[in-house]
Amino acid sequence: MTWREYTDEPRMDLKQQKQEFSRAYVKAVAAACGYATFEHSTDDDSIDLGISNRGGNGTTRSPRLELQLKCTGRDVVGDLTVDFPLKLKNYDDLRPTNLMVPRILVVVKVPQNVDEWTVHSEAELLLRHCGYWYSLRGMPSVENVASVTVNIPRTQLFNVAGLQSIMNRIANEQLP
Repeated sequence: MTWREYTDEPRMDLKQQKQEFSRAYVKAVAAACGYATFEHSTDDDSIDLGISNRGGNGTTRSPRLELQLKCTGRDVVGDLTVDFPLKLKNYDDLRPTNLMVPRILVVVKVPQNVDEWTVHSEAELLLRHCGYWYSLRGMPSVENVASVTVNIPRTQLFNVAGLQSIMNRIANEQLP
């Protein structure tokens, strides 16, 4: 029996579930790093979530990072890249080079079947599948009218080591 069969309560639609799952994924990674997360009251600038680190040993104290989150069950993972169609508005909002706080795109890949997104027992909680990150800073404008396919290297995993590396670069006045 799946968890859905235990309740008659109204549920979120699939899009809302994906939004919440991607937030939970990023918050879990940030928490494992010891970083705080923050949310803007509105998402009119393609920012869903922020991450901050108190103090730090870099040249800049208390580095911050802003994220546009996406979640997909589609087959977007290739041999070398994650090929994700991003709305043109989000693409354009993530491209500027004159931002105070660096921004990245995080795409969380999940199984198509919602019941397979998590596996848990007394020994573990497994979030499936994986998150990937990409900086669109300085990318060229495009003539597309609806979306742009972003090719994220599969090596850019949004995991504890990846996030720590990003935050260390920001703390040392470098780009993600």
